[in-house]
Parts: sequence; C-alpha cells; structure tokens
Amino acid sequence: MLSVRQTIRVQHLSLRTEQAYLKWILHFIRFHKNQHPDQMGASEIRTYLNWLADQQQVAASTQNQALAALIFLYRHVIKREIGPIDGIHFVKKPPRAPTVLSREEVKRIIAFLDGDDSLITRLLYGCGLRLLEALQLRIMHLDFDNRSIIVFNAKGSKDRRVPLPDSLQAPLREQIERVRLMHQADLQLGLGAVWLPEAYARKYQSGNRDFKWQFLFPMSRVSEDPVSGKTYRHHLLASTFQRRLADAIRQSGITKRASSHTSRHSYATHLLEMGYDIRTVQELMGHVDVRTTMIYTHVIQASNRLVKSPLDW
Repeated sequence: MLSVRQTIRVQHLSLRTEQAYLKWILHFIRFHKNQHPDQMGASEIRTYLNWLADQQQVAASTQNQALAALIFLYRHVIKREIGPIDGIHFVKKPPRAPTVLSREEVKRIIAFLDGDDSLITRLLYGCGLRLLEALQLRIMHLDFDNRSIIVFNAKGSKDRRVPLPDSLQAPLREQIERVRLMHQADLQLGLGAVWLPEAYARKYQSGNRDFKWQFLFPMSRVSEDPVSGKTYRHHLLASTFQRRLADAIRQSGITKRASSHTSRHSYATHLLEMGYDIRTVQELMGHVDVRTTMIYTHVIQASNRLVKSPLDW
C-alpha cells in the first residue's frame, strides 16, 4: 500500500482522495482473500463491483468511487491497462430534483447561526459556493476592488470568479481583521504557517507564513498535518460546520431535506428566477456541462406548472 500512497502523492491528489482510494483498494484485496492485485484483473474487479451493487446495495456514487480507485491502482501503480470490463451491474442513480430553499427559508436558517457559521452560510448562498470551496478560501482570494471572489482550484482543478455580494463586504473585512490578529499571535509563538499546494510550497518556500495565504476561516487551534507532520493552522473542518448547520436547520423548523449544498442549489435557482441566462449561471456555478445547470430550469418549470387542487376552487 506504500507504493499506492506514494503514487497518489506524486500526482498531488487530495488527502480525502488518498484515504478513499486506499480504503477501497484494501477492501478489494481482502474481498479476494488477500490475493495480490497483480495476480488479478478485470474478472475480479467485475465480481467485486457486482457484489457491492447486488449484496451490499451501495449507492451509485459509492460504486463509482470504488471503480475509480481500482482503475487508478492498475493504471498508475501496477502499470497495466485492464481494458473494458463487461458485465458490471452498475447501480442506477435515482433521478432526484435538487432541494431548493426560498429566500425566507434561507434567512430563517441564518438567524440560528452566528460567527463564522453565519458568514459561511451567507457565502454558500450568496456566491453559490460548494462547502469546501468556502472553507478553503484564503485572504488573497477576496478581491474587494473588483467586488469578486476567486474560487481557487475548484472542482475539476479550475479557478473561477464569482460576484462578491455588497452585503458581505463589511463582514468579510471584519473577518480578515480577526484572522490578522490570530496570525500575528501565532507568529509571536513561532507558528503562523498554513498548508500550501505542493507546487506553491516549492515556489514560495516561506510563503506559508504570509498573511495572504492564511485561511479565511481558520480552526481555533493549530494541528499536525497528517502527511508532512508539520504544525499548521488548518481551515475549519467541514464536519464541524455541517453539524452546526444541521442544528440550525432543525431549530428553524424547516422540514425540507436541506444541507450545506442546498444553498448552492438555491443560489442557481434564484438567479434563473431573476432572469439571468443559463450560460451565465453555468459559469458562476463552475459547471463543465450546461446540462448540469439545466436541472435548475426544470425545478422552476415544475413550480410554474403546479396544478390547482379542486379543493381550492
């Protein structure tokens, strides 16, 4: 498994991807009674994936992640193309319309949040960010002069710009000052470093202590990086925020199936309702395929076609 880990890190995949791939590869090996992967191939992969689908009844995304891990193993570690794998029982992803909150519902949830949690939620809805995109924002990604936010290395390893809401300019400036005070205190203790992507870490060897690289939403304490073993101040954990957001949703009395990603769905839907064209919304959302954005037009069309019940006549 050491060679798998090393290959993943050479390709600069995320820690979460590393953990997921190692888990699935190890599970695949144990499923086949500890046979070495080099002695297996397409047949064993098909058997394993079909077992996940038929016996374990995993979700489509889970089965796809397991397949991606195994393809990575054979293509990049074992250096062998396994070719087409026929006969896989692919789990069908059930069609599901995205949950969309009304503007009033968004405000009700925010009312039960404070501090970083409130500001993060307003960014998710006000800019259409994914949760990790918001948590991984750094000071230098806020462009107040151009009233925009740079979403750095987003899904698909692409950057994009989104408009910075006027109502968030003052709260974000206040947040930056809080981070500045925290960073100054860290520097006095000989700390103040943050994790940088490897290419940037090589180019800016002391850049991880520059204020501009600090996370906009840092954790309250420093921690040891699991890869390098160095002490950094990391960004707020997604699980911590999600737990507090779930509490706020429950306290608000909203019974829709809502999460942090619901704010992003609501952002896209509300932009289309306001008359913005589909290509603009696609660009702001960072969708590669416009068909992904089109789902929100279906949500609007469905709401416009609501049939009046005879009971209300």
